[in-house]
Amino acid sequence: MQATPHRPYHHGDLRRAIIETALDMLRTEKDWQFTLREVARRAGVSHAAPYKHFPDRTALLVELAMIGFDRLREALVEAKPQAPRSLLEEITPISLAYVAFGTDNPALYRLMFSPEEGRAVGMHLDQRALAVFDVVLDMLGRGQAAGTIRKRPVRGQATAAWALIHGITLLAIDGLLVPEKVGSAPLDAAIATLVDGLAIPQPNT
Repeated sequence: MQATPHRPYHHGDLRRAIIETALDMLRTEKDWQFTLREVARRAGVSHAAPYKHFPDRTALLVELAMIGFDRLREALVEAKPQAPRSLLEEITPISLAYVAFGTDNPALYRLMFSPEEGRAVGMHLDQRALAVFDVVLDMLGRGQAAGTIRKRPVRGQATAAWALIHGITLLAIDGLLVPEKVGSAPLDAAIATLVDGLAIPQPNT
């Protein structure tokens, strides 16, 4: 394991120092097998210091995942178009932002959806995690109210949309979206297929 320079630590900012160091380790080492002791060493604090804010390693990992959910939600909200002219125009930038977040932060994304860490503490029922799903629920709910999306249980529609985009994201992270197998624009094709299943056909005008 390659050592990284100790970070300057400022009194009163211990929690932030621990979190930022752990995020750096997650990004550079591509996994979360590190210990609190190693995080403390790289942060330039005592071995006992992290326990002032995180009772164990799982607590720190959960907080890192929550930060990931916060950032993912921000990315989706920022990507929402102001006045989309169609369901495709609304879903496409949000989906692209989702996949981009995952491929730009592969280890963090895997941690966010890790079954081992998530199930242990009910992480996916935390409001910060649910807020990402709420972006999809809100979009589909508005579409149903506007008459552009089929009247079906909205959580089922959101689950289908999430499953598709989450799967595409993992395939992209693993480098499995090879053109010879899935074509030159697999995400665009997948989004178009999703929209076809959600949208109420509109008469030609």
